[in-house]
Amino acid sequence: MKSLWNEGEASALNNDLLKLRVYTSRLLGKEEDLVLHGGGNTSVKIKKTNIFGQEEDILYVKGSGWDLATIEEPGFAPVKLDALLALAELDELSDLEMVRNQRMAMIDPGAPNPSVEAILHALIPYTFVDHSHADAVVTISNTPNGRERIEELYGKNMLIVPYVMPGFILAKEIYNMTRGLDWDTIDGMILMNHGVFTFHADARESYERMIQIVSQAEDYLKSEGAQLIDEAAGTPANALQLAKLRRRISEVWKKPVLARNDHSPATVAFSNLSNIGEIANRGPLTPDHIIRTKRTPLILQHEADQDLSAFVANYNQYFDTYNQGETKLDQAPRWAVWPGHGAVSFGPAVKNLKIIEDVTRHTAKAIHQAEQLGGWKALPLDDLFEMEYWSLEQAKLKRAKKPLPMQGKVALVTGAAGGIGKACVESLVAEGAVVAALDINPAIVAAFDQNEVLGIQCDVTDMTQLEQAIHQTVSYFGGLDMLVTNAGIFPKSATIADMDGDLWQKSLDINVTSHQRLLQLAVPFLELGFEPAVVIIGSKNVPAPGPGASAYSVAKAGLTQLGRIAAMELGVKGIRVNIIHPNAVYDTAIWTDEILAARAKHYGLTIEQYKTNNVLRVEVTSRDVADLATLMLGPSFSKITGAQIPIDGGNDRVI
Repeated sequence: MKSLWNEGEASALNNDLLKLRVYTSRLLGKEEDLVLHGGGNTSVKIKKTNIFGQEEDILYVKGSGWDLATIEEPGFAPVKLDALLALAELDELSDLEMVRNQRMAMIDPGAPNPSVEAILHALIPYTFVDHSHADAVVTISNTPNGRERIEELYGKNMLIVPYVMPGFILAKEIYNMTRGLDWDTIDGMILMNHGVFTFHADARESYERMIQIVSQAEDYLKSEGAQLIDEAAGTPANALQLAKLRRRISEVWKKPVLARNDHSPATVAFSNLSNIGEIANRGPLTPDHIIRTKRTPLILQHEADQDLSAFVANYNQYFDTYNQGETKLDQAPRWAVWPGHGAVSFGPAVKNLKIIEDVTRHTAKAIHQAEQLGGWKALPLDDLFEMEYWSLEQAKLKRAKKPLPMQGKVALVTGAAGGIGKACVESLVAEGAVVAALDINPAIVAAFDQNEVLGIQCDVTDMTQLEQAIHQTVSYFGGLDMLVTNAGIFPKSATIADMDGDLWQKSLDINVTSHQRLLQLAVPFLELGFEPAVVIIGSKNVPAPGPGASAYSVAKAGLTQLGRIAAMELGVKGIRVNIIHPNAVYDTAIWTDEILAARAKHYGLTIEQYKTNNVLRVEVTSRDVADLATLMLGPSFSKITGAQIPIDGGNDRVI
């Protein structure tokens, strides 16, 4: 591991202690082998003058919810140092009381909650304190003779702390261990099964001590022959099998969740280890990870139902053994090992999938290396249970915001590059769904910057491309719950007598046939979906056609009939199919200025009059249609199928 310190960048901070703290914190956060997704914490001690003109020592410590990789000055909670040191003098203090008292000692009530390690940071008598969960160090400690190896590696200049629960208990342990200690005689602290602390009066020195200590551990692993796993080729999980697995996980979790297959070469190699079912079930890399990943993964070695039932039974036994009055969490796994296919992450949101994938990749690497040092040895089950059911985590769950209505659900929208399709994507994401956005326009791939949207270029008239798009959607998000079949064209106005045969056929191909093919390909996945539903975007032209629009009107009428029959056929499978008939939606690609002007002229109206030519005298927008589609996909329409709903401001011909 190399130091990323840049003297030019650091000098530009003009010795501002908090800015230097932000700078070196981000350097640590850049190294995934040091911290992952909110792991680790840092602090700096600064003298501040309060409103009464009195000088106080303030500990600026990383706040809860912030990530070292992206932390900014507001991410550090300012706490009175003397209050923290006074808390360390107490014989007992629950972690909930510790959090409350730390917050009472803050000088900025708007700052985030201080790290649970704040008292420990206060006890270390140096300006800068850095704490990481360094993979290499924890890997060595997670072996049968881990302490002996750590002592051999670092000698007497390192304070070695046996594993203790984070929070007040850990702070008190170190308080007792360091009474009378000359801190200048040690280079840092190793917390067994947990991580590393370094400290110094100088920001660079504290940071580079961390790099040096971790580099020593990395070199030790190499010298002991603990090699990285040989990568192996694998195949992505079959889309239908993945959707089935996601469905079963959702049932155990009692809510829809996402699933993503990691079939990277290293992960596939890990999944192929002959003893994978035994070593992967010993426990996580650090106890902190259990909050993200649970104690063990699901091992897919038999039938998925059989393996999942065994996982749930084992979890229930684990809970019953160590429970002391806690409320049982869900029994669903957070990740699975799938031999030949790598791993699968499960979570209610895309960010959860990313976090779990990163954590499990590092866990897999550590397990493999520790096995070469005599065996992977995680913490005892009672310690892991204590972390999983930590009072602070239980309190977080109680304070958690109510999830958005469609969190964990997967939608696919066609014609998504603009107009109604684009608005549908945005409306669904706003309700918590993830969306595959399909369009023939190549710009669709980069049209949305949210992680919740997967842009896919697809010609909906091409059966092969449609099938690939559906499989890509399922591979990326785990399944399919909702379908908005919207792609369409509005051909140039032409009478039946003057109709061009190619134009007629193109309208049928795009406005009817492509929708039938999409439904045909999507149904096997919708059957496995969570409260599956389809919305078809029809047209006012179905109940009230106009002259010169036969190619469009006939196609949309056929699409409507397709939807009605689909509602009857798919209802027995629990799939709802409803139809929206928009009219006068002019912020869509099919309504070019030329077409709009022509239609207005045909009716003898100005363009503005034409836009609001309805009973309510209102303009209907793409977002209006999208919000209706989202409503129809949700629980409000849970007992409605085969419905046709106009959204047109009131059209007298339709009425």
